[in-house]
Amino acid sequence: MTESRAAKPATLALSVLLPGSGHLAVGAVAKGLAIALTWIALVAVLGLARDRVLATPARGSLDDWIALASLLLSLAALWTYALRDLATGERRARERAVSGDSQWRIAVRHFRRNRLAIIGLAVLIALYLVAVLAPFIAPYDPIAQRDIVRTGYLSPSLEHPLGTDRFGRDVLSRILYGARISLSIGFLATAISITLGTLLGAVAGYFGGKVDAAIMRFTDMVLSFPRLILLILIVSLFSPGLGIIIVVLGLTQWPGTTRIVRGDVLSLREREFIQAARALGFSRARVILRHLIPNVLAPVIVTATLGIGNTIVLEAGLSFLGIGVQAPTPSWGNMVNEGRDNLINAWWVATFPGLTIVMVVLAFNLVGDGLRDALDPRLRT
Repeated sequence: MTESRAAKPATLALSVLLPGSGHLAVGAVAKGLAIALTWIALVAVLGLARDRVLATPARGSLDDWIALASLLLSLAALWTYALRDLATGERRARERAVSGDSQWRIAVRHFRRNRLAIIGLAVLIALYLVAVLAPFIAPYDPIAQRDIVRTGYLSPSLEHPLGTDRFGRDVLSRILYGARISLSIGFLATAISITLGTLLGAVAGYFGGKVDAAIMRFTDMVLSFPRLILLILIVSLFSPGLGIIIVVLGLTQWPGTTRIVRGDVLSLREREFIQAARALGFSRARVILRHLIPNVLAPVIVTATLGIGNTIVLEAGLSFLGIGVQAPTPSWGNMVNEGRDNLINAWWVATFPGLTIVMVVLAFNLVGDGLRDALDPRLRT
């Protein structure tokens, strides 16, 4: 970021009025557009949903309070980031010139050059914002049933942009609320699996011997079961619900992460810095948590990014089979299931949720590929 000292107060004043405009003034076009467009979109939501926003303190539900808090925090965070980044940009650039770039900064710079990965990241950020702000964005109640004869299976129109289902429920509203379910399940279940897999892989690789053999044989046993059949079996034994779906998906996807982390730890445990940590008398837990795991985060991050997309597909498959998220709670999987009986005359009921699943999984895969290329020095170009 290059700007004269005389121009700095003017650019800061621009960012106070419209975050991102100051970045545009100093030539940071991509960052400025991203900040400005996001700010305008959030302000537009606040303006268009002002009636719901003003009604939240009086009779708002928990969802409304969460949406309102998220909206206000997003606006405050974006405004603060724009001003801080603009004010400290030159100083941070000078510090990097003196101290040099870290591996993480180099990876971020390479990731930014990957346009497809940036597009995927933008799609994911937009979807998560839409999911959180669904009470203010959705035009209708996603589970409210009106006159079925008059409103059932309405084709896409201005009143219902994506049509209605057989119960007269707005498909767009159900997709927006379904994003909260599908994205939450994908994130939380992947967090469980990544945490468990990383810990088990680090312990197996560091201790070796009988501990390594026991953990890896158990991992092989879990991998030997067909995952979908195992999921159906476990979910069928309990009452299907959001909590059990998250736990089951999280506890059945860790073996891949365990194998990756174990392989990296096997090579890292013989490095000089690990030997030095042992010589200083550090406990095994400290060596694993403070020295080994931070050095295997790069492949773990890539695995997590790709795993969220796979988890969303698995959840959609379970909901499609009727053992996932139960109606009337909207989920992309059960929406596809509801529309499969009338694919010819009411194609929009199943098509739009299906396309949403494809778009989200593709976005996660693009981000995962971009992270893999940026974090692996051998793949940087």
